[in-house]
Amino acid sequence: MIENNMNNLDVKSELNNEKGNKKYNKRTYKPRKENNNGEKEAKTKKIVKNNMDENKAVKTRKGNGSILDLPTFKKSNLKIIALGGLDEIGKNITIFEYEDEIVLVDCGLEFPDDDMLGVDIVIPDVTYLVRNKNKIKGLFITHGHEDHIGAIPYLLKKINVPVYGSPLSIELIRVKLKEHRITNAKLNIVGPRQQVKLKNMQVEFIRVNHSIPDAYSIAVHTNQGVIFHTGDFKIDLTPIDGQMMDIHRICQVSDEEGILLMMADSTNADKPGSTMSEKSVGAGLDDLFKRAQDSRIIVATFASNIHRLQQIAEVAKVYGRKVAVSGRSMVNILGVAKELGYLSTDEHIIDLNSIHKYKDNELVIITTGSQGEPMSALARMANSEHKKVEIKKGDLVIISAHPIPGNEKTVSKVINFLLEKGADVVSSDIADIHVSGHARQEELKLMHAIAKPKFFLPVHGEYKMLKRHAELAKQVGTDPNNIFIISNGDILEVDRKSARKNGRVPSGRVLIDGLGVGDVGNIVLRDRKHLSEDGLMTIVVTLSKEDGRILAGPDIISRGFVYVRESETLMDGAKDIVLNIFKQCETKKIKEWAYIKNTIKDELKEYLYVKTKRNPMILPILMEV
Repeated sequence: MIENNMNNLDVKSELNNEKGNKKYNKRTYKPRKENNNGEKEAKTKKIVKNNMDENKAVKTRKGNGSILDLPTFKKSNLKIIALGGLDEIGKNITIFEYEDEIVLVDCGLEFPDDDMLGVDIVIPDVTYLVRNKNKIKGLFITHGHEDHIGAIPYLLKKINVPVYGSPLSIELIRVKLKEHRITNAKLNIVGPRQQVKLKNMQVEFIRVNHSIPDAYSIAVHTNQGVIFHTGDFKIDLTPIDGQMMDIHRICQVSDEEGILLMMADSTNADKPGSTMSEKSVGAGLDDLFKRAQDSRIIVATFASNIHRLQQIAEVAKVYGRKVAVSGRSMVNILGVAKELGYLSTDEHIIDLNSIHKYKDNELVIITTGSQGEPMSALARMANSEHKKVEIKKGDLVIISAHPIPGNEKTVSKVINFLLEKGADVVSSDIADIHVSGHARQEELKLMHAIAKPKFFLPVHGEYKMLKRHAELAKQVGTDPNNIFIISNGDILEVDRKSARKNGRVPSGRVLIDGLGVGDVGNIVLRDRKHLSEDGLMTIVVTLSKEDGRILAGPDIISRGFVYVRESETLMDGAKDIVLNIFKQCETKKIKEWAYIKNTIKDELKEYLYVKTKRNPMILPILMEV
């Protein structure tokens, strides 16, 4: 059952029992009037099907926000388990398990580390969820960023669990599922202050501000108390869309029910002060546009930052410039945002194929690639590989984003290429053209003061961030004994009176390489690293099937180790070693190929290291004819 309180939102759900590839039925929400908190509800243009097995009735709350019919449950500990998002940035997924029910919050991906050669993305290990799939009642989405929704297709291939989220989040998920050819997903749109009622829990969505519209925090109501997950947030008092964080509702939950445990975003826990409003970026962009009167302007930013796209488009309109968009993810999100009414644009948005019709001072190109991704549109422009845009002298390139930790080198490399081509490059280090979507220390303290949790669990960050957030919690009066820093897979058990770590579940990284899911493990990565550092030496020997004599070879092929033609002495020495091994085996009447191959590997490894101080991968190949 979905419960909606305070604003009496008329929720319309459609059951879609059609089979095959038929599209979901769609209806339209009318714009909502301002509620008693002065909060305007977002305009929703689509409704996805609501396939809930047991959640069909809609109830409202009393005017004071108290729950009308929260059921009485057996007393039991509530388990909180993070399968990702701790000691790392990305791969966010959290389990709430109570009695015989499990709810999930987010299911995101992580981009590979530098040593994960060839790996495309990293997703969480969901072994525990597969084992307990009958308990899972829903996947609840805080917002539509990749580190929170990117792994959903891989989860739904194993467990067809209902998904709940904002209109924008659901639409972005639908785009992903289409790419993976998943047509039977149970997608449900929910709005702020709505509750999804289960047997033992009620999951409520509360609006927060972030760098993408329609971001929610999540409150899980149980008879043990309320577990409050902030999601990614900042406190923006002048948001672009006018939708302020619902501080009133958080206070209400805290005062009337009490927040037993808070899980809070720790990304900027080590940064003092408060995060600036997104509106501050507009002034910085306006100043740069004013200065670049005769130049073509190229702006690189995150595709998901719809409010940033809106500001760029508005400034471009002021200065009479047409706007073109480059990058697949940028085009997809722009289309979704316009369709759902999150982005208001008009005729000054043009197709990228039409940019040749306009002068440089009449154009703005918005592109992906703010993180220096090798295959992004901006990187291809910098490398002269873009089919439509060629960087030229005088272009103004604005990088409206901070490098994510670990991406500094790739961003710097792209900037160097752009400068070499004669472009002027402005980054967030030079001008006020980017603000974070995450709360800094003063905002985090304020959230603690508002929520007043009994227990606290910092999430969403590397260990140093979690540690710093724990220290902030102590500063605002949280009992140090009630603060927990856990790792992925740890079980935190909570009841009305106590909380403790109690055991672990399987967790870890699943590597996605092309179409392969999990078929690349530590051994494969080790081999790839070995090959990338020391190269490969292949030894091919052809043997007689009748008597085992050498008919041809040994032939030695080197890849990434040494150039054979310039290393004849080294190669001759290697051949002699191989021939000597075969003579010894013949004398001892040894014919097992496994023994011969291992002996070749061992002796060549020692020989090559003495001669070169390197350890190439050695691959003996024996053939019989």
